Amino acid sequence: MIIGRNIIFIIIIIGCFVSCNPDSRYQKIPITDFNGIANWFNKQNDSIYVINFWATWCSPCVKEFPYFERFANENRNRKIKVLMVNLDFPDQYNKRLIPFLKARKSKLDVIMLDDPAQNTWISRVDSSWSGSLPATLIYGKGERTFLEKELTYDDLEIELKKQLTNTNN
Repeated sequence: MIIGRNIIFIIIIIGCFVSCNPDSRYQKIPITDFNGIANWFNKQNDSIYVINFWATWCSPCVKEFPYFERFANENRNRKIKVLMVNLDFPDQYNKRLIPFLKARKSKLDVIMLDDPAQNTWISRVDSSWSGSLPATLIYGKGERTFLEKELTYDDLEIELKKQLTNTNN
């Protein structure tokens, strides 16, 4: 009887350790083609969406990453959704992407996009996009802004205020 309780206790502790492991969230970053994220670009509800295309090999992307983290954190109680679409090569998933996110203790929603048909999906994000990184789409309630440049935290706040002003009119 005591041995049975001890085994159950050990199983519970191991299960908690595995499920409570903060690094486990990084092992769940999905890898998808464009069709797997296409629904993110035209949602019709009362939220504002901020979708950033980035890569760990892109210096301006790495520089602006903390601004998106801060922006998402400071707006977590608002109807604002931030999605980081990573464009590293899939073989860099465990070598670069996961270590990058772990080192920053990132809580952002990240999806790795693995779709070599860039010429078909880039224009579906925005017709003006040349394909360079970083690039950010911000939209909500009929308003849409596409920025193909490195952003600062202040840039994100300015764009959010524009969206909120335009959607409240």
